[in-house]
Amino acid sequence: MEKKSGKKSHLRSGNSVTYDSSYPIYAMAFSSFTSSLPNRHPRIAIGSFIEEINNCVDILSFDAYNLTLKPIPNLCFEHPYPPTKLMFHPNPFDSLKSNDILASCSDYLRLWEVGDTSIKDLVTFNKNKNSEYVAPLTSFDWNDVEPRRIGTSSIDTTCIIWDVEIGAFETQIIAHDKEVYDIAWAEAAVFASVSADGSVRIFDLRMKDYTTIIYESPEPGTQLLKLAWNKHNLRYLAVMSDSNKIMILDMSSPGRPLVELARHQASFNAIAWSPQSQRHICSAGDDGQALIWELPTVERPNGIDPMAMYSAGAEINQIQWSAAHHDWIAIAFSNKLQLLNV
Repeated sequence: MEKKSGKKSHLRSGNSVTYDSSYPIYAMAFSSFTSSLPNRHPRIAIGSFIEEINNCVDILSFDAYNLTLKPIPNLCFEHPYPPTKLMFHPNPFDSLKSNDILASCSDYLRLWEVGDTSIKDLVTFNKNKNSEYVAPLTSFDWNDVEPRRIGTSSIDTTCIIWDVEIGAFETQIIAHDKEVYDIAWAEAAVFASVSADGSVRIFDLRMKDYTTIIYESPEPGTQLLKLAWNKHNLRYLAVMSDSNKIMILDMSSPGRPLVELARHQASFNAIAWSPQSQRHICSAGDDGQALIWELPTVERPNGIDPMAMYSAGAEINQIQWSAAHHDWIAIAFSNKLQLLNV
């Protein structure tokens, strides 16, 4: 991805491939698993967003050479409620299974084994088996440094850490004063979360009785909806608010954003860091735009302009930047999944 003459470039639809689903799409995930089978192409999981109990997840095969996205026979399964997030095992070669492992969340956190011709429901994680009430899960993150750990966030103000290798609950933390909307691991024992209370908080599992509030919105009533660590440089944390802003926080001085990204014309919905560059991030929103930004190295209080953009023509609900195939960004809008070559 190159910046041309300092001007904003437009990603062309000719560099994309589209899959039309029979249902609205929200959650999605790229797999990094490789198979010994000669015709095995990269896989993408997509989840339906239907406002009822009965939903589903499809596994698609992506052929980058022929630019095709196709559902894989027998790899569609029913899912209770719309999955709020999907994520494949971050280090599939460290998995105890010979097939790909997919995690999903809605009412509960679940693990699925994705074979070549079948899906197996591995485990449903439930801490309160004696209670009929279930606090919906807003999100989760799979620890890529310590893959036995998955952390979930919930509307009940807590984050729960699970040991997925033994299928056991590790700890529950009252993380915020209001609903927790997202969680993201930085290290093996360190994670961050954001909440409707407008704060970003850091937790270290080695010191469970302590938390550090690294950022609080100066605007009363602002909710923080999503966050993402820069895996190439953990100094940088992207935080998305409900006020049409993405703040890039520098952990060496997190009280004031390094830069604010605010060129969308409607609400933000998703953010994703580049898997191969510490200075590039993609955002998407209700204005139908996917914007790629090149971050400055010094504080820019007046914001910056995006270096590239793509217009989907409809509200973009989700984006993912493939860690295994760096040149492809996936966006979901309406009932379409579209892969953009960047």
